[in-house]
Amino acid sequence: MDPALVHSLVRQIERKDLSTAAHTWRVVLYARALAENAGYPTSEMRGITHGAALHDVGKLDIPDHILQKPATLTPEEYEIIKIHPVSGYAHLLRLGVEDEPILDLVLYHHERWDGLGYPYGLKGDQIPLGARFFAVIDSFDALTSVRPYRQEVGEAAAEAALAELAAGSGTRYYPQAVEAFTGLFRQGRLDYVLHHFNDAAALPEYHPDAVGTLPLPRR
Repeated sequence: MDPALVHSLVRQIERKDLSTAAHTWRVVLYARALAENAGYPTSEMRGITHGAALHDVGKLDIPDHILQKPATLTPEEYEIIKIHPVSGYAHLLRLGVEDEPILDLVLYHHERWDGLGYPYGLKGDQIPLGARFFAVIDSFDALTSVRPYRQEVGEAAAEAALAELAAGSGTRYYPQAVEAFTGLFRQGRLDYVLHHFNDAAALPEYHPDAVGTLPLPRR
């Protein structure tokens, strides 16, 4: 997928929802760290990071008053939010995107291991592997990000998020994905993402070509 197109779409997503800028950096870097740890070749890394950056592209089609609502969504509003994976998938197809890892991640990142996710209620191995891992990344980031209803960030929020991932392992989440993400965090290899790409940080504009220039700390 053309990095210029990725950049353009990310900019559109950020203009739609200003809270997504730091979120994009974090989920891309978490995805890259997990992929490198799993031994994915460099040739596949770009598709993984592009998919992570564009996972919420379908939210371009969600009305602003729902997407940016500070209060709890109504059941009707939540049903509208739930169309964004299909909408994002269709959006990328219209743009001529054919990269299967990217399309799979956009379409299936809200599916659950136990089959209770959306949009299709896929279960277990029916869910593409990348989407299974990304579901853990996306949830961890949501649980450690500033929200209108939650201001806790940093180590305390991370510990609470890891506990929630552990509680959902085998039901909401693919167990191996929870284990892999938790292992990297415990090794200190994700600290820099949590602390230096937080919601209060002054971040550079996201560009896919810049991701590969950032070193991944190792211990």
